[in-house]
Amino acid sequence: MPITLDGQLVVAISSRALFDFEAENEVFEQADDRAYMQLQLERLDEPAGRGVAFSLVHKLLSFNTPEQQRVEVVILSRNDPVSGMRVFRSASHYGLTIQRGVFTRGQSPWRYLRPLRANLFLSAHLSDVRSALDAGVPAAQVYPQSVRASDAHPHEVRIAFDGDAVLFSDEAERVFQSQGLSAFQAHELSNASRPLQGGPFKPLLEALHRLQNAGTAHMRIRTALVTARSAPAHERAIRTLMNWNIEVDEAMFLGGLPKGEFLREFEPDFFFDDQTGHIEHAARHVPAGHVASGIANA
Repeated sequence: MPITLDGQLVVAISSRALFDFEAENEVFEQADDRAYMQLQLERLDEPAGRGVAFSLVHKLLSFNTPEQQRVEVVILSRNDPVSGMRVFRSASHYGLTIQRGVFTRGQSPWRYLRPLRANLFLSAHLSDVRSALDAGVPAAQVYPQSVRASDAHPHEVRIAFDGDAVLFSDEAERVFQSQGLSAFQAHELSNASRPLQGGPFKPLLEALHRLQNAGTAHMRIRTALVTARSAPAHERAIRTLMNWNIEVDEAMFLGGLPKGEFLREFEPDFFFDDQTGHIEHAARHVPAGHVASGIANA
């Protein structure tokens, strides 16, 4: 039978999202790709540091067993093939079972998401993230300066999501942007029983739900909805998740309070939000990524 990734949670990730290549990236920005390639070759036997999404990838891969492959992680990188050798060696150093990679030497790699049927794409390049989202793939621009994930929950993958324009469509956000908070609250109260349409990260939440239900003895998933909504607009969000037959473990309706301190207490391996202001604040406390979708990113 032909090899297939069908039925697996497929995560495509850039080398800068998985590993700390910021010093090397400065060389690329200040010189040229030849100098960058030479530096990576010189450091071939030196494992790269852990990047902002390292903890997320490491824990997701723990769902795999010798009997069943549930998660596939693929490097999808603007790096050149020579530098790709260091990426694979670094993965091997940390015990990450990553066998597949696409290296495009400066060209956008997002088009390879389609044959991979990726459930998630993480990259430091905003243009690649936008292209992936336009193609219907859940994607986020990682903030490499983000605080790294806590090691306090070694047997839980913890993921936090914003609601509107991330898990949900931006329908309600458009009302807020055009008419203000009072109109938003009234709109959500009058539509409380009508589920919101899915946002760009609904497919990822569904895939995580399936992975959780598959179960494993040594790893589980814990999810949180972290939103600026407050009562009475909370009800529509909860009812929408119920309509999808998906449960989240925690829900924080913060009414505009800064999210960072709450996320610090939840200690996620990654947080997704559509607004750069929220991400910039969250990145001081947890690994974070910008979902460049919806009216706030028009």
